[in-house]
Amino acid sequence: MLSLDELRLQRELVNQIDWSMTPEKAVDMYLEWGAGWARGNDFVRGEGDISIYFVIYEWERPFQATLLKRSSRDVEEIAKISIDHDTAQESFSEFGKKAGVGVYPLTYKLKRQLSELLDGPPVAIEQ
Repeated sequence: MLSLDELRLQRELVNQIDWSMTPEKAVDMYLEWGAGWARGNDFVRGEGDISIYFVIYEWERPFQATLLKRSSRDVEEIAKISIDHDTAQESFSEFGKKAGVGVYPLTYKLKRQLSELLDGPPVAIEQ
């Protein structure tokens, strides 16, 4: 598991972060092949396709943004970056509490904060 400082040094990895990926979209793309046929070109073409993106686990204390690497075969936690309680709660509130789920996407504000922390390239992060 990479720390923030270690992740900063992994420039190729940082540049691959998909800031628009959400937990729901990842499930649709990687675990429910064929379910999202209407999405156009946004689908997994084979086992070599991966996505690297952040999520927040509601059950984790202290709260952290967890960087995942997902393929159609598995998911790997790559790094964890601590976030404060209020920032995590903003994500839970913005995307609505989902009983029994507990995995949330990041708010626009948190995406920007993490991108800056990672000294990442200027990215177009959707609001």
